[in-house]
Amino acid sequence: MIQVTAKDEELIALLRMDAREPVASLARKLGLSRTTVQDRLRRLEDSGVIAGYSLKLSQDIDGGGMRAFVTLSVEPRRQVDVARTLSKFPQIETLHTVSGKFDLVARVKTATSEDMDRLIDAIGVIPGITRIETAVILSTKLDRR
Repeated sequence: MIQVTAKDEELIALLRMDAREPVASLARKLGLSRTTVQDRLRRLEDSGVIAGYSLKLSQDIDGGGMRAFVTLSVEPRRQVDVARTLSKFPQIETLHTVSGKFDLVARVKTATSEDMDRLIDAIGVIPGITRIETAVILSTKLDRR
């Protein structure tokens, strides 16, 4: 297992802000040589610490529709089955197990409020789900993904 150093964490934090930032700029900000930063990046990528880089669309393109967080309580021992069923819904962007009064949290996206209503109804009838709450996302103040 690779050991992630404090400088590696600083590098990762900078990449979270802008994964396309030039290596020379990263090196200046970290107080390291360009070659050292390239070596660190290669080591972090090769070891799987950095699993990849992704595309993030602008709000102008990706901002349409509705997004919401859907929190779910699930009967004991039914979580695997419920998660498997939920994975078949293309509107579910992410699904997380969480601690607290709910068992699962999903971030969902639909085109319209009517579509959101239908999705929530469809999720609510999945066997094993005992409680569902939805919080519609009004705006995003910070997104470092």
